[in-house]
Amino acid sequence: MWEILEHRRIARRAIRLPPEVLKRYEKWKDIVRLSGPKGLRLIKGFRDEALRGQWKGHRSSRLSDQYRVLYRIEGREVLVMVIDITAHDYRRKRSR
Repeated sequence: MWEILEHRRIARRAIRLPPEVLKRYEKWKDIVRLSGPKGLRLIKGFRDEALRGQWKGHRSSRLSDQYRVLYRIEGREVLVMVIDITAHDYRRKRSR
């Protein structure tokens, strides 16, 4: 069994998500809990992939044409940290 931790902003974002995206996210979490990220790669609709550049070390899964879930794996097969559910904008905000 895998453990999923969500960033505190996920609860606020989930309220504003379209219902079909929220439903798909719940399905995503079920798959991760049972079989981890390897299970996501078996389902082609999620298009799970490693990210590059500033997001190196993170992964992305497709929840819809527009929405992605960004996450990283911490530890060995024990923890998945969900960073964000975003409308396909991977750029980090620069602090001034």
